Amino acid sequence: MVDKAMLHTTREVDPVTGVVSYNGVSRAVFTTHPIEKPYLIFQIGSADPELAVQAAKVVQQDVSGIDLNCGCPKPFSTHAGMGAALLTNPDLLCSILTALRQAMPPEITVTAKIRLLPSQEDTLKLVERIVNTGISALTVHCRTRNMREKDAAVIGRLREIVEFVDKMGKGIAVIENGDCENFEDAKRVRRVTGASSVMIARGAEANPSCFSPTPLVDVETTLMPAYFRLAKYFGHHWSLTKFCVAQFKGKRVTVTKAESTALRSTLSQGKGFEAMNDVVGTWTGEEEFKEIARAIEENPPRQRRMLPSSFVIEEGDLEESPSTEEAPSTTLVTPPNTQNPEPPTSRAPLLPKDFEKELGPPPPPALTPTPGGVQLGSL
Repeated sequence: MVDKAMLHTTREVDPVTGVVSYNGVSRAVFTTHPIEKPYLIFQIGSADPELAVQAAKVVQQDVSGIDLNCGCPKPFSTHAGMGAALLTNPDLLCSILTALRQAMPPEITVTAKIRLLPSQEDTLKLVERIVNTGISALTVHCRTRNMREKDAAVIGRLREIVEFVDKMGKGIAVIENGDCENFEDAKRVRRVTGASSVMIARGAEANPSCFSPTPLVDVETTLMPAYFRLAKYFGHHWSLTKFCVAQFKGKRVTVTKAESTALRSTLSQGKGFEAMNDVVGTWTGEEEFKEIARAIEENPPRQRRMLPSSFVIEEGDLEESPSTEEAPSTTLVTPPNTQNPEPPTSRAPLLPKDFEKELGPPPPPALTPTPGGVQLGSL
């Protein structure tokens, strides 16, 4: 999100759904929901430290971290000195990160996402400067500014970067991005690069369950109907919903090619949610949302992390320590000044390297206020 786009928005909360909208003159510029807050990182496109800080302060009550986009190669970004243009202006890049870190409270993480420079030596010099700004994590898209998605990501260069950052001794997570589509890809990439984690974009657009070792199949029946119900319940614009659903794809098991083609034809011709009545059945978006809230309560993301044992050690070699987290509340209201259930810390994305030892308890919670009067599924 470009910094200037956020500066003149009005924040509004839907009293029924709890959706938080930052509205511009004619449309919502950014929307979220409090249930996402503990896991939500807001990425900013900026070429000005002051504007970046102003934009971050606008949304900080609804997010857990701020990320600076230093990798977008699109002209709309680079022509204004943002995105990948920052890679060749390290003084400006680092000044923005420094300003964000100084302005944000400690419970709000500040991170950066970059691309590789043509020279590995220059990349390491840039990484060193970025890490020294006080960021919590660094994502590296393993392509250069001039490379596009059709070009294979150069993930072989990342291991040296990971080892370099590790030797700096600041406990900074390095996250890989590029040519990682699913759970199995993530294991491969982390084995090759030593990265703390991976970031998935296109794979998640195609199948949001790609992070699972058993992603959804037959998305025409297992994903699309529920997505339509949620989108309508939350008041999403039909054209945006239509675009997102059109990206969904996955392995077909019981759904035939003819059935899939027919559904997608209905979608392409649809002018509104009512066009999908036969696909959706009953419009029970509120129930879908409550089910999501229950699922998060019963199986929080912290317990589903891809620990190093899942791709380095044989199964059974690592015993997970019992959870020390308190049982989640069953209420559907998050009171003001509540704590994030999985509060961000400087080491939030960084998994232990000494993974043969038992994992300790999660870091102490940090207070991040949640606006009062917002209905949500308590995490």
